[in-house]
Amino acid sequence: MVATPVRLHAASRSVLILGTALARSTYWLSGALALVAAAAAAATFFLPGVLRGPAVMNGSARGTALVVLVVAVPALLLSMRAAAAGSVRALIVWTGAIAYIAYQAVLFLFATPFNQLFLLYLAMFTFSFWSVVSILGQVDLESLRARFSSKLPVHGLATYALIIVVLNALAWLRNVVPGVLSSTPPGWLDGTGMSTNPIYVQDLAFWLPLTAIAAILLWRRRPWGYLAVGSILTYWVIESVGVAVDQWFGHAADPSSTVVAVVMVPAFGLLALVGLIPLHIYFHHLHDVD
Repeated sequence: MVATPVRLHAASRSVLILGTALARSTYWLSGALALVAAAAAAATFFLPGVLRGPAVMNGSARGTALVVLVVAVPALLLSMRAAAAGSVRALIVWTGAIAYIAYQAVLFLFATPFNQLFLLYLAMFTFSFWSVVSILGQVDLESLRARFSSKLPVHGLATYALIIVVLNALAWLRNVVPGVLSSTPPGWLDGTGMSTNPIYVQDLAFWLPLTAIAAILLWRRRPWGYLAVGSILTYWVIESVGVAVDQWFGHAADPSSTVVAVVMVPAFGLLALVGLIPLHIYFHHLHDVD
């Protein structure tokens, strides 16, 4: 149903008020997140010897840190500023940037050996978690849904998200299941210095189920689906860039390692470009600042 002018104006006003006064504490939380994420990423990338893992993993971590520093943190700060001016699209980018930083914070905490930056990594995760909790606690979901055109291809976007979920889950389970059935440590841990893979844990326990639920809710045109899918689409674009960069840095640090694959650099660069298509469609059908 297309919103009447009166309803659309009311929805616009509600979201605009949300953008300008997302309680001051929310801006403080995300501002602190930007500060600690930038500090942690800069130290990880620029300080020699701070990382204590295998060369390939150190290189990969440095690549991730670079993307946090030059992509995720600027996206976070710019979206916060635009959201304060009433941009609804910026609110989506804001939550997507937080999701990316939170994901990488977990990897810094569990995929790299304990080091002097532990408290900064912990602060990254802490401020990410409470920032998104603060935002979600204030979003007027019905008003947000009213901002979308009735022509938004919800079934197409939901299908795209579900395909990514299935392919991602199959890729991880292809390694996990044989490892579970074996009495010896799986080969995919060789050269990583890790006792398990926090990527598999995060994705299979949280991110992939969350994305599947969000896609189903969007398919049914439920308010939560509109917000969650947009945030996840934003996160995926940044994550694709991040994987391309961390693979390149990992390979550069140890060209002989099989932990990373330089062929994945152009592959994930292409995925980032492909991911911009559904994200553009999503934002194209979202009415922004009046």
